[in-house]
Amino acid sequence: MPSQTSSTQQSSTPCPADWLIPYREAFLAELEGLGYASGSIRHFRDAIDLFREQVASRGLGPGDIGAPCLAELHDAVSLPQLLNASRCRRSHLARFIDHLVTAGVIVAPEVEPLPPPGRLEQLGADFGDWLRLQRGLCRSTVSECQQFLRRFLIFIFGAEPGDLNSIGPEHVRAFLAQPPAVPGRGQNLEKKATNLRRMFRFMFATGLTRRDLVSCVPKVAARSKHGASCHLSSGEVRKLVAAVHGDGAAGRRDRAIMLLLARLGLRSQEIRAIRLDDINWRAGEILICGKRGLHDRMPLPVDVGEAIADYILNGRAGRSRSLFVTLRAPHRPLRTTHAIRRMLVDAFAKAAVPSPKGGVRTHLLRHALAVDMLNRGNSLNEIGDVLRHRSRTATTIYARHGIETLRALARSWPIQGDPR
Repeated sequence: MPSQTSSTQQSSTPCPADWLIPYREAFLAELEGLGYASGSIRHFRDAIDLFREQVASRGLGPGDIGAPCLAELHDAVSLPQLLNASRCRRSHLARFIDHLVTAGVIVAPEVEPLPPPGRLEQLGADFGDWLRLQRGLCRSTVSECQQFLRRFLIFIFGAEPGDLNSIGPEHVRAFLAQPPAVPGRGQNLEKKATNLRRMFRFMFATGLTRRDLVSCVPKVAARSKHGASCHLSSGEVRKLVAAVHGDGAAGRRDRAIMLLLARLGLRSQEIRAIRLDDINWRAGEILICGKRGLHDRMPLPVDVGEAIADYILNGRAGRSRSLFVTLRAPHRPLRTTHAIRRMLVDAFAKAAVPSPKGGVRTHLLRHALAVDMLNRGNSLNEIGDVLRHRSRTATTIYARHGIETLRALARSWPIQGDPR
């Protein structure tokens, strides 16, 4: 069996493709400026040197690399017997080729045009645009609603949607009665009814249906799964906040996030959306982008501001204008709320606070803030202002936690012989 040549031996052989060296060094310097570790930069350098050897063996110059040639070079540099190494080198080379395209050295490969979308895909795209522009829903909710639209139409019509005006109450009832594909998983009845109303409002508002089908969706009782006691006490919140600390970038970032959850009652998506420009340090205010893309300017407590400033000055890296970024280079904005929830799960474990029945959720701290304000004598209107509720009806759910206040409304138990 012929011996395999290692990447170190390949990169040390003479390589006449010197015209790539300045672009390689500029690319590696850019990675270093983004905060990449020296080991990662070394892997990029090895992949680029292998690319240089293949370019040199074919005698290619700056204007000779086209789309067919790029695919051939990719296959030559990758090692089929090492799947992980092959994927990494392909990823590294793709980044370097993008750098060459930006520098104007090679022409970007042409992307084949996508086939025209079918009626089902077009309805999903139009539904997503309507939810974003008219309802102001976030990306994850829009994607969930689009998948729901697809499932509903396939259930009613099959692969190709028919006349939407033929949808009636019997179709809605049959869809709601359909059992989940995996027992115990999938959307509950209340969530299905909500998504059906959103979908029917879209169809009627855009003229896809002649009548509003919202009335065909039955009302579903929304019962709480966890009861009135599913909230954290003020002492438990203090333990959670005290459990999140550290001198590194992760500890500083997590403490700032924890204080935003506990002191301002922010949602996870609202924390991810904060940008550096949203903080007015002189006025002590922070701009919050809430549901439906609505903005509210909130006062920034001193301890929260100090934690954010400590994170920015001593723990944050990268060029993104988002406040909270990933810990690893290139330090992109947080794409999901997974890091925030993982931080909260770790805080529960460190503080030895028992997890509530519904599990660890970021909304626990939002509820805890509302209940604590209620116990301190704040009115429901004041709580709604802090939580930025658009409707006072949404705030009334916390009235059940004000036990002492509700005692004045309770009637005394009837006693035999009582004249009343």
